[in-house]
Amino acid sequence: MFYFVIDILGTIAFAISGVMVAMDKRLDMFGVFIIAFVTAVGGGTLRDVLIGSTPVVWLTETVYLFTIIGSVLLAILFRNQLKYVRRSLFLFDTIGIGLYTMVGIQKGIAFGLAPIMCIGLGTITASFGGVIRDILCNEIPVIFRKEVYATACIVGGLGYFLLEKLPVNDAYPYVGGIIIVIGIRLLAVRFKIALPSIYR
Repeated sequence: MFYFVIDILGTIAFAISGVMVAMDKRLDMFGVFIIAFVTAVGGGTLRDVLIGSTPVVWLTETVYLFTIIGSVLLAILFRNQLKYVRRSLFLFDTIGIGLYTMVGIQKGIAFGLAPIMCIGLGTITASFGGVIRDILCNEIPVIFRKEVYATACIVGGLGYFLLEKLPVNDAYPYVGGIIIVIGIRLLAVRFKIALPSIYR
């Protein structure tokens, strides 16, 4: 149940971030929904295809489709309020990568993969919905810029497996991993920390 709640919260966060990007590009209603949809399920779809978990989860569980539709409608209804919060896209995107990193790791564990592969799946789950979103909206994906993005997912995944070694409730490593991802991303943006560039 805890894993399911995290998955739904991640879906909501990414769907809203997709809506906001689409509205910035002044897409029509259908375009807004498509961008929200691929942002929310793109990474998870790629993850499931890679590990052979088919049909992918949103094809068998209609709750994801209805969650995205509801998130799109709410984001559109309250778009004026969201516009006043200029950091809202960044915030929802950051929350999304934190939640989806743990979702991907959980899926890898369920398939018996090694921890490093689970972290890779978590990073793919968290990042590639945004990659598809940005490409469709004619932007260079954040993950390919020097911003700390995928790195936060990797460190959060490492934090999860370290916390799992401690004698604590099973929920704590998940929450700790999410907090690490979100915290690193927020601190990196706040203090302008970036990966080194190979260009001068």
